Amino acid sequence: MSRKRAVIKRSQTHVHEFTASTRLAEAGADRHNHRFAGVTGQVIPVGNNHVHEITLVNTDFLNHFHEVRRIRTGLAIPVGNGKHVHFVRGSTTLNDGHVHRFNFATLIQQPLV
Repeated sequence: MSRKRAVIKRSQTHVHEFTASTRLAEAGADRHNHRFAGVTGQVIPVGNNHVHEITLVNTDFLNHFHEVRRIRTGLAIPVGNGKHVHFVRGSTTLNDGHVHRFNFATLIQQPLV
């Protein structure tokens, strides 16, 4: 017996690039921060607006690194000309005995369109 699989077609929405630095952590000679960059997931509808999820991104490596994972952006913030950004805040994973807080804005969606 042959079974046909149902294929659900979803239209793609949009994503946002981001590049950010963490806040400083630790004290004295160990005081440091990290950088990270990536691309959000697609649109997650929230009423008449939407958010995005950052699933998993690693920070840069000093003598250790951290992960930024399962972070949701804030709602879309219009910046004119039909474009928008999202504000993001959160904390990295614990590594080397500390975490780093961060906050940043995504880049606009589809910058050349």
